[in-house]
Order: sequence, then structure tokens, then C-alpha cells
Amino acid sequence: MAKKSVIARQERLNDKRVKSIATWIPTKNPTKYYNRCKVCGRTGSYIREFGICRVCFRKYAREGLIMWVRKASW
Repeated sequence: MAKKSVIARQERLNDKRVKSIATWIPTKNPTKYYNRCKVCGRTGSYIREFGICRVCFRKYAREGLIMWVRKASW
């Protein structure tokens, strides 16, 4: 699980990004914004289509909580 301080920093950066988009001021460095898992906050192995990391994806797919996803080797 990601550190809470890292998640808080990312939320602050996202707030700044939303404000800059609303006022049409370009950000200084757009590459510092990165995707995080909505469940656990993990940055690595993020799946864009679902908005979660691979670990949470496997967990929810196995439980049947993700629609149209099922295990191939059943």
C-alpha cells in the first residue's frame, strides 16, 4: 500500500491540475502527474481501462465484481 503522504501529495497535484485546466494556465511539468489505483493507491502496473492496479484487478475479477471479465482457464 502506498504511503499516505505520497497519496496526499498526488491529490494536491491533481487539485492544482484541475485549477489550471479551469483557468487555462498550462502546468509547469505535466509529466509529474501519474495514475494511481483507486482502491489501494498503487502506481505500478495500473490498468487504465479499469482504473485499478493488477493486484486489485485480479482480486475483483476472481470475485466476479468486474463485469465481462472472467478467468480463461476454467
